[in-house]
Amino acid sequence: MFNFDDFLARAKTRLLREPPVGWNHSDDDMNERAQLIPDGVSTKPAAVLVGIVTRDEPMVILTRRQDHLTKHAGQIAFPGGRVDGAESIEQAALREAHEECGLASSFVQPLGYSDNFLTISHYVVTPVIALVSPLSQFQAQADEVSEIFEVPLSFLMDVKNCQTQSRDFKGQARHFYVYPFGERYIWGATAGMIRNLYERLYV
Repeated sequence: MFNFDDFLARAKTRLLREPPVGWNHSDDDMNERAQLIPDGVSTKPAAVLVGIVTRDEPMVILTRRQDHLTKHAGQIAFPGGRVDGAESIEQAALREAHEECGLASSFVQPLGYSDNFLTISHYVVTPVIALVSPLSQFQAQADEVSEIFEVPLSFLMDVKNCQTQSRDFKGQARHFYVYPFGERYIWGATAGMIRNLYERLYV
């Protein structure tokens, strides 16, 4: 059974204190025969906020992207995006969470970092794990975010809820993690980062 105090104790000792250098997970992790990321690719830094709202049952903030977007339309994602200029990983995650969800940084308490994840769009994404006050107010950025919702942390940290599925891509099967949650379908890089967080804390 999930225990939040145990989660926090593990986070204190097992999360990274500084953003990692390079990357050790990617969209190609389960696709040795269907690689989409070329060797030596030029990468771009990005950050996401894995915000855990400290309700009676701790909840993780996720967004659903608008259907009209040219990239990742309709997909479920953590608040986040590209690192701008000289800002830090933490600053980028907090800025993006504010822009996309209206989340004020004063309500956020960062805990540490999880492993970097390289996407097929060549972004090296650093997850910033943080506690979020239940007093926070959320407002979706209408141009980009169609919905802000919460998923129990206990659900995401239960490996039994993580499935492996595949789709055909240019004649080859590509495999990926999936967390089906009611009518929602968490997959791709977001599911990969959730699985990586679980492995960092519990394996």
